[in-house]
Amino acid sequence: MSARVVHVPGSPFLLSRRRCCALAVALAGSAVAVATPATAAEQRAPTRERVHREAEQLLREGGYVNAAILTRDGRECAEGYAGPADLRTGRPVPRDAQLRIGSATKTFVATVVLQLVAEGRLSLTDPVDKWLPGVVAGNGNDGRRVTVRHLLQHTSGLHNYSNELPDTAAGFEQARLRGSDPHELVAGAMRFAPSFPPDDPADPAPNWEYSNTNYVLAGMIVRRVTGRSWAEEVRSRVVRPLGLADTYAPGNDPTLRAPYAHSYHRFADRGAWVDTTIRNMTWGDAAGEMISTHADLDRFFTALLRGRLLPPAQLARMCDTVPMPADFEQVMPGVRYGLGLMRQPLPGGGFRWGHGGDIEGTKIRMGVTEDGRRSAVIVVNGTYADDEHELTAEVSVQRLIDRLLAPVAS
Repeated sequence: MSARVVHVPGSPFLLSRRRCCALAVALAGSAVAVATPATAAEQRAPTRERVHREAEQLLREGGYVNAAILTRDGRECAEGYAGPADLRTGRPVPRDAQLRIGSATKTFVATVVLQLVAEGRLSLTDPVDKWLPGVVAGNGNDGRRVTVRHLLQHTSGLHNYSNELPDTAAGFEQARLRGSDPHELVAGAMRFAPSFPPDDPADPAPNWEYSNTNYVLAGMIVRRVTGRSWAEEVRSRVVRPLGLADTYAPGNDPTLRAPYAHSYHRFADRGAWVDTTIRNMTWGDAAGEMISTHADLDRFFTALLRGRLLPPAQLARMCDTVPMPADFEQVMPGVRYGLGLMRQPLPGGGFRWGHGGDIEGTKIRMGVTEDGRRSAVIVVNGTYADDEHELTAEVSVQRLIDRLLAPVAS
């Protein structure tokens, strides 16, 4: 098997294909990766005590600084927290904390694009060049061949500009407050040849590679079609109709609104935690800039799957998935990608839908059942540059979501 660099969904860290598979196989038999299934009594309904225990266990398994979990079954909802929100003061993790959602932003943006498709204002088959002439060009990149669907599905082959961002503590500190422009981000990606040519829409297993460049371009197309930024369109089309009072794109504001828990990351060149809470997120743009809360994320993804945001035809297109590479399957068995939405099978049958998000310091994972009845949103702060540690922690989070979404015992 040849070594190929792959990007874990929504994550800042890179793994070689060979190492990813080897570690995942090793993790499958490790004590850390095997979690104790919930008893029938624990599955009757989410309780604060159970979720608190799960948060504490996740903290131990993943080596995180803090963890917060929201889980829901119908109208029954429970939250659990563990660890200090701030290493300096030791204060506890607050309820309704603001958090950076990273790549979960993509689902909001994809929803807006598909609403515009439903309105007949653009098509998934439109080439990028129709709306952004000359933007995707050079070094083998061709905006006449890349379509809107390719962007939303990550089948464009376009280079991921965020692969070139600083991955050291020194680089992070230098860039922490620096603003970015979407044209600048895309231009950076165009310095590299595409990984592969855009796929054939009829191919059931197209080439697939995660690239934040795709969604920055999607956001630029939203502006060209509507005359307003992707953030304004998300606010008017999604945030306001659903009453998501704590969901927004911060732009150049590097702060979080209180209350919030601090995020921390261990960079490879620093032997201690680096507080990554305060930072300018315009480098994420439509691919990962937004801020939200557990409750707002739950409300958004549940409303989306229940058909409150898209007509049936467009929701079906969003849920029309393609396989992701074997690298991802090793850690997230059966995972597939739609248009800004990921699908994974549940051990007891059925599927969970959602989208993860990672930035240095914070990991978000979530799942909502197909009927929207059960959901789980997990946020942990305290991430590592070490690939092996992150893979171990990822398996723990994935299995916790499966436990929380297990059918309620009768």
